[in-house]
Amino acid sequence: MFGKVAADMLGLSDVGSVIEPKNYDKVDSDDYVMHEDDERIYFLIKSKTDEYCFTNKALIHLDGTSAISKKRTLHRYNYHTYKISQVVLETAGTIDLDVEIKFNIGGKEFSIDVHKKHIEELKDLYKALLMIAEICHENEIKLGFAKESIELASTTLSRVSSNENSVVNNFKEINEAAFEWLMKSREQYKVKDFGYVFEKYINN
Repeated sequence: MFGKVAADMLGLSDVGSVIEPKNYDKVDSDDYVMHEDDERIYFLIKSKTDEYCFTNKALIHLDGTSAISKKRTLHRYNYHTYKISQVVLETAGTIDLDVEIKFNIGGKEFSIDVHKKHIEELKDLYKALLMIAEICHENEIKLGFAKESIELASTTLSRVSSNENSVVNNFKEINEAAFEWLMKSREQYKVKDFGYVFEKYINN
């Protein structure tokens, strides 16, 4: 889909370029975005071999073997499943032509070289990824507290001896209430859509 003419027009090379939103429909990654489920592209880096597509729900990586091969391997990393960490932005030196954004997602290390003319856009992406990492980390802690609260309530209940029959009879209702509460906590603390983060920090 993204032919030689488009590549030349956008000045693509082994060093990545940040693609403007008006050109999102020209990249291969767009075919794998789940538009049907309100997924949308917020940031896209493309070189001659690879595409790094950051949506509100996932990083879609089209991994190319070479500039002359059309073969691609598609990887999808949902933010709520694959934890983001170690976000680093390396700016260019005086003679450098590129800047580099690095991060770890689900144990996979990424190091993406981007032309230094896109440094301002990369700063925005850096902020967004940092914030997503922080939100996921904090929510993980809160969900852990929620689980501990359920366990504490269960332990306390098991020690009630004044009316054992009543405890047994109400166990099902109590268990269902606890399960529903925990599921609501999971829904609250397992964010799947980070569009609001990208909209806050991405200024393209």
